[in-house]
Amino acid sequence: MKKITYDSLEVCTYPTREELGDAAASFAAEAIRSAIATRGEARVIFACAPSQNEFLASLVRRPITWGKVVVFHMDEYVGLRAEHPQSFRNFLRTHLLEHIDDPQAVHLIQAEKDPMHEIARYSHLLSEKHIDLVCMGIGENGHLAFNDPPVADFNDPRLVKIVELDEGCRRQQVNDGCFPNIEAVPTHALTLTIPALVGASQVCCCTPGERKANAVHDTLLGPISKECPASILRRHPHAMLYLDTASASHLTE
Repeated sequence: MKKITYDSLEVCTYPTREELGDAAASFAAEAIRSAIATRGEARVIFACAPSQNEFLASLVRRPITWGKVVVFHMDEYVGLRAEHPQSFRNFLRTHLLEHIDDPQAVHLIQAEKDPMHEIARYSHLLSEKHIDLVCMGIGENGHLAFNDPPVADFNDPRLVKIVELDEGCRRQQVNDGCFPNIEAVPTHALTLTIPALVGASQVCCCTPGERKANAVHDTLLGPISKECPASILRRHPHAMLYLDTASASHLTE
């Protein structure tokens, strides 16, 4: 394992995706247990993407009192129902919820309903109490959740918003094997905003794979700018970025 700090962001690189996932799960589990010990519950936001597979597979094996955890997720395609195979709610169910004891609460983005009503509802749920942990990844275009460069706003006054997905973001969904072609990828989504994500007490960011190498380079070595939304992680006081050898391959000493 190799560890380097970029501004305030601690970056750990592991040889394989499995080792990355185990290390990130250890960090996240400790953050959850600490929040429960301190406040009696942990409020956690999860990303739903193939980049999280190894992390979630390791996390569900950890000793966590899930009955004291409130679960959120960070985005959903407009118009897709929860049972749709490519909905992020379906991902959360199959990779996390089916493998753990019942959480204290599970709050899902209902993006098939009226978007403005859902934005207000989910924003209220998020703002009820502080978020303890965000478990996220970095997109091929540097996005966090669906905050692509054209719509990312480091000072966004909202917690949730509707966005049009840029071509790079939609192409990533095809590259990930989630859709057969770009025409099949929805064009709009509801997403938590940058302030909603980085406002958490701690951030655990898992970003494996060679296709993320350019975004990782720009996140760590480029300017802190909405042109690479993930670069804002370098300002977070308690964020960890977990890489594998492939995603770290464009970094220099």
